[in-house]
This record gives sequence, structure tokens and C-alpha cells, in this order.
Amino acid sequence: MKGTRSMNYNRLFVLLLALTLTPLGIGAPAPSAPNAEWPQWRGPHRNGVSADKGLLKQWPPAGPAKTWSISNLGEGYGSLAVVGDRIYVQGTSGSSSALFCLNRADGKTVWTAPLGQKVDEGRGNGPRSTPTIDGDRVYALTENGDLVCLRTRDANRLWSKNILKEFGGQNPGWLISESPLIDGDHVIVTPGGNGAGIVALDKMTGKTVWTSKELSDQAAYSSSIAADVGGVRTIMNFTSKAGVGVRASDGKLMWRYEKAANRTANCTTPVFSDNKVFYTSDYGTGGGLLGLSPQNGEVKAQEIYFTKDMRNRHGGVVLVNGYLYGFSGYPGPLTCLEFATGKKMWADRSVGIGSLTYADGMLYVLGEKQVVGLVEATPKGYVEKGRFTIPDQGRESWAHPVVVGGKLYIRNQGTLTSYDVKAGVAP
Repeated sequence: MKGTRSMNYNRLFVLLLALTLTPLGIGAPAPSAPNAEWPQWRGPHRNGVSADKGLLKQWPPAGPAKTWSISNLGEGYGSLAVVGDRIYVQGTSGSSSALFCLNRADGKTVWTAPLGQKVDEGRGNGPRSTPTIDGDRVYALTENGDLVCLRTRDANRLWSKNILKEFGGQNPGWLISESPLIDGDHVIVTPGGNGAGIVALDKMTGKTVWTSKELSDQAAYSSSIAADVGGVRTIMNFTSKAGVGVRASDGKLMWRYEKAANRTANCTTPVFSDNKVFYTSDYGTGGGLLGLSPQNGEVKAQEIYFTKDMRNRHGGVVLVNGYLYGFSGYPGPLTCLEFATGKKMWADRSVGIGSLTYADGMLYVLGEKQVVGLVEATPKGYVEKGRFTIPDQGRESWAHPVVVGGKLYIRNQGTLTSYDVKAGVAP
């Protein structure tokens, strides 16, 4: 009897130990939190990196299982924001450029809000931007410059203004593609006006806080990021002529870097790490890494290297464990560079030119010709772990993929599909 009781205690101890360790990721993959969030363009830190864990390392031949798919978003190339039990994505509704709020569980429409007049353009109609969620507000910028702040629960319009009309900017040839940045109490946008290349608005009221008076470059197609450099809060973006940095407190221009810019389309969001920023563009140009140093309340920039091995057109670049990954040139290839030196580690045709995001050791790549791939994020070489195709909607597949809460979201014009990419947990 005593031995049996001791054995039962031992079994109970083992069970309690297993229950204690599993949530810490010991003995089983930590599942992705279903309520994980992706509140803006390129995720929580605007770097294209997801915090998800416990995801599939190999896809079945047909790709991961679909959880749902919808086809009512109209037209557009924007990616999506995911917060709480809602998804926010821009598209078109009739003649309007619109914002859709969807139910995260099944993709059903919660509300639709018209933002402004839809604009038609030869490479594709409708919005190119991704909405930004901040608390109970959503900020969306249309392809025609209408910046709108709505209440998330009911789409009540709190304020709006057209940034091109307000600040004397011109719409780029392929239309505004910027996603608004919330930095503290400010919303940052790039109207490209005279003495107003970048501006900060009060996020609660829309009133102008500052304009970058020394910056009059027209807008390109990139979105701003913010970072602290030695105690100096800094806004970084790509204009039509240069990679730039302005002081977040007053918009003072602190550097401009023309070498990485082309005169056709500067689209790629800058990548910041370790007091360095990387700018890259295509059309035969390349990429440059700048070292940033604070001096007397400003930030100075100096080129560390320039490379022709990363000429990213529009699909973004991610930084993982000291290495950059992105598509270079047209029609590719997918390329890996050492961030600190610019040394090329490998290049592969992969899925053709496209966009990408990173999660749990893997790159999720979306080729513009409707091929989705899963690739190991390793500098050792190209290792593909699955691919599948999605239906052609008549345009290139340019919307960036999102991985959050164990789901992969692919937006392709009017369609949005959710795939389950969680790894199974052994019994």
C-alpha cells in the first residue's frame, strides 16, 4: 500500500512538472497566441518580423490548410492590420476608396467605411496602404491623400484631411502607397510638399505639429519608421530623391542619402538596427548601410558600405540574426546579405520577385505571379520547405503577407485568405 501511494505521488509529480514546463516551451513547441497582434504595416515594430512560435517547418504538397477566404475587398494592394478579434484592410467599394473591418475568426465584414474617391491607375486601382491601429482608433491613408482617423468599434469619423491639398504635395505616378506611422502623440506622413516633405500631426485632432521645413522632396512609395539613436528620437523614410532622417521633436532634417535612391520608385521601408539604417531600391541602384551617431542633439550619418547585391523593388527586406533577406532586382533572386558588411551569402530564384515576412525561423515569401513559399532563414544557403499557388486575380500579387496568431494571411486584390500554419503538438 505504501509503495502504491509513493508511485501515485511520483506520477502526480511528473504530471505537474509537465504542465508547468510546457507553457515555457520545454518539451513541446510553444503555440502561437491566438490573440497576437499585427497593428500596422510590417507588424508591431515595422520590420516585417512576427513573434509567432510553434509554426510549421514543412508544408504539405498542397500548402497549409485554409481556415477561411473572402472575396469582397474590391481592388487594392495594401496589407492588413490585425488587433484583438478584428482585421482592418483597405480596398474599394463602388467608387469609394474604403476601409474594411473584418471578424478575425471567419473574415466576415463587421463594417465598411468610405474614406474618399477611388483613383484608377494603369498598374491597378484603389489603395496601396495598410491601416494603422492605435488604441481605439484606426488611421488610414488613401491612394489620393485622404488621411482619415476612425473609431475602431463603429467607424465613426473623428477627423480627416487631404495631405496633398493641405501641404502642397503631388501624388506620385503610381499613387500614394504610404502607411501612416504613429509615434507617441503624433501621426507621421510624407506629403512631399515644399518645406513639408514629412509632417507630424496631432493624432487626436489632426492639427499640424511640425513640418520638415528643410525637406521639399516629393513623396515616394515608402513608409516611415521611428527609432531612438543615442537619445535622439528619429524618423526615417525614403523620398523620391533620398533616404532621409528627421528629428521627431521638430522635423529638423539631419541627413539625406541619395546614393541608394533611384528616380523611378523608392518603395522599400528602411531597416534600422544597432544605430545603423539600411536603404535599398531597384532600377539598377542598390543598397547602402549608414552608421548613425548622436552629436549635440542631432544624428549624423556616414556610409558604411554600398552594394549592388540588394536592389529591392517593392517587397521589403527583413533583418534576422544579423542577416538581411529580400528580393534583389527583377525578376529576383531572393538574396541573403550579412547586415554589418554587405557580404552576399546566397541568392536563389525562389518564387520570383515578390514580398516577404519572417516568423519562427522561416521566411514566408509571396511571388508576384501567385506563388507562396516557405524558406528557411539561414545564411548557409537557400532551403525551401514548401510552396503552393493562389488564384490569379488579374493583377500582380504585391500585398505583403502577414503571419500572426498561428495564421498566414494572403491578400490578393479583392480576396483575403487565412491559412493555419501552427505546428501540431505531439500527444
